[in-house]
Amino acid sequence: MAGNEQESAPGGIDTSKPSVARVYDFMLGGKDNYEVDRHVAQAALRIAPDAPEAALANREFLRRTVRYLAADAGIRQFLDIGSGLPTQGNVHEVAQSVTPGAHVVYVDHDPIVLAHGRALLAVDETTTIVDADAREPEKILDDPRTRALIDFTEPVGLLLFGLLHHLKDEEDPAGIAARLIRPLAAGSHVVISHFHNPMQAHPEVSEQAFTAEKLFNEHLGTGRWRRREEILAYFDGLELVEPGLVPLPEWRPETGDHQAAPGITYHTFVGGVARKP
Repeated sequence: MAGNEQESAPGGIDTSKPSVARVYDFMLGGKDNYEVDRHVAQAALRIAPDAPEAALANREFLRRTVRYLAADAGIRQFLDIGSGLPTQGNVHEVAQSVTPGAHVVYVDHDPIVLAHGRALLAVDETTTIVDADAREPEKILDDPRTRALIDFTEPVGLLLFGLLHHLKDEEDPAGIAARLIRPLAAGSHVVISHFHNPMQAHPEVSEQAFTAEKLFNEHLGTGRWRRREEILAYFDGLELVEPGLVPLPEWRPETGDHQAAPGITYHTFVGGVARKP
């Protein structure tokens, strides 16, 4: 593919710069990535050979949490911000397998995500994709396509999978999360997965997290492996659902899960679910 990537890319796609979504796609074994993305991915694999395990763990976390929200928490509408490239087991597929007709709004601003998403995610009147930046929450919440599918007087499932760790500290990710959560009705649920630096709890893992963070910031814009207390702050004012904030494979594992081994990335990707009282 390397020889004709530019020609084969959808219109408006810059294949000279790596994309977080496409690197993640590569880690999941997808085909919507280019040489520049694979170069960054290979550099990441030299630091953390089990990085694909982390990507897979995040997809399994998505599946389990969305099914929990639809089946146990009664959520019928979902707002997935930073949705990434479509792959098997997207939010609408999981939610609608439990609750046919569940509404799903996907949000992203990566051109290749939008190009694929418009074809594959906006499948009928129950799903749509919105071109918006997470750093402008009000634009997402007020977009006519969001308002057409999401009734903010009823509980919403707000999904922030692998998003907040790509926001710089000075962009105030906790503030952005709060602005997204504030208008949600009582009974809404928030799901977050986030890169994590365990610090002194796992010194070797912490060192790897700092190295990975340096790589991300050099090649992919930004990536922050935050401390547990920083990630927990995103859930301020909410009620964490058991088992709380844990490594992704530990959030209510199910039979048939890949069951990622506790390698170097095991403690560097955590997630949790919380309810708005």
